[in-house]
Amino acid sequence: MTVRMPVRLSKRPTTRDPASEQPAASTGYHEAMPPEKLHWVHLYREVVTSGLCTGCAACVVACPYDVLGYDDEETYRPFHVDTDGGIADCTHGEKGCTLCTRACPRFRSWETEIDQYLFGRTRTVEEVAGVTQQVLLTRATDPELLAAGQDGGLVSAILVWALEHDVIDAALVSALEGDGNGMKPTPAVARTRADVLAAAGSRYTYSANTLAYAKAIESGAERIALVGMSCQASAPAVMSARKAGKIARRLTLSIGLLCSKTFDDAIFEELFEERYGIARKDIAKINIKGVFQIWLRDGSYQEVPLKEGRAWTREGCKCCPDFSAEHADIATGGIGAYPNWTLTLVRTDRGREVIEGMVADGAIETRPGEEDPGALDLLAKLSRVSRRRWPEGSPPEPRQVPVKLS
Repeated sequence: MTVRMPVRLSKRPTTRDPASEQPAASTGYHEAMPPEKLHWVHLYREVVTSGLCTGCAACVVACPYDVLGYDDEETYRPFHVDTDGGIADCTHGEKGCTLCTRACPRFRSWETEIDQYLFGRTRTVEEVAGVTQQVLLTRATDPELLAAGQDGGLVSAILVWALEHDVIDAALVSALEGDGNGMKPTPAVARTRADVLAAAGSRYTYSANTLAYAKAIESGAERIALVGMSCQASAPAVMSARKAGKIARRLTLSIGLLCSKTFDDAIFEELFEERYGIARKDIAKINIKGVFQIWLRDGSYQEVPLKEGRAWTREGCKCCPDFSAEHADIATGGIGAYPNWTLTLVRTDRGREVIEGMVADGAIETRPGEEDPGALDLLAKLSRVSRRRWPEGSPPEPRQVPVKLS
């Protein structure tokens, strides 16, 4: 009989409130989180309707009054109910509630605030993919997890290991709607190995996995991992840095997915089916390696040029500057020369403890990231491209990229 001993992760860095540390600029987006009460009216104007909103839904989850909803069919953005202030204001915000702005990973000087909180410094211009402690190639040693997961199966392996070693009680993930044959992702909670396996694999249409938080809490979870695109992966750190209450304490592990864009759900019918005759119900797996790689349930395989998908790029991705999930504890992605390995960026002490524990238990095997220089070059290239999307007039830090990397 194997006895699973609990693994206790280090606490997040303890810092003073960023609002008291950083002097505010005079006006506009360049202002850090100041002492005055910033709430929905500011978030709505500066993020939701400005093009900066990625649809991560952190503000919806943080709202204690249930006056924020989420459109997961067309806009993938939060909205305020007509009552309690109307769509552009909030009566609770006027009374002093600021949790929506404290939860938003695109509000004001978010990048420098989170960098300072997580790493004790802001990234340098040369650190175009963010601050890292280690860059590794990893893969799961469990054959079932390796087969079910994307590329090296690392994310599935992390979640199973963390659940079995009492590191987390649950994970916020995406699952497939209905019987799992529809390829439409939906936020879900994983509490068991079976749940993790059912949710394994990548999705290329958007799922705001943070929205599964309420379900996780209802099930009794207090230590929760969040798996999400880079925009979602910043939410736990910004909530902690800006002191957004219990949610920040409960989101104990952030696993970020390298992401240059996601696509509107209509891509299945309007591109794959209409142009290529690939029905959504027949798709078993999708990957992107310069093209859409599509495996069908009958065992066949097709490719679709990636450039043909541009018209279906989700609006929330068009201004996102973060390809590399720069504020996750662990960032992962299947780029590079080795299809069965995962490029892994270990960013925080918490992430390092997880990876080291998994290596010690034989749950994963690792190689130095330098063994795949092409993956590192592509990481830097895609990170630079994403950073240049960030619009002028917004906080300038995400647009700061080196002219040339050595």
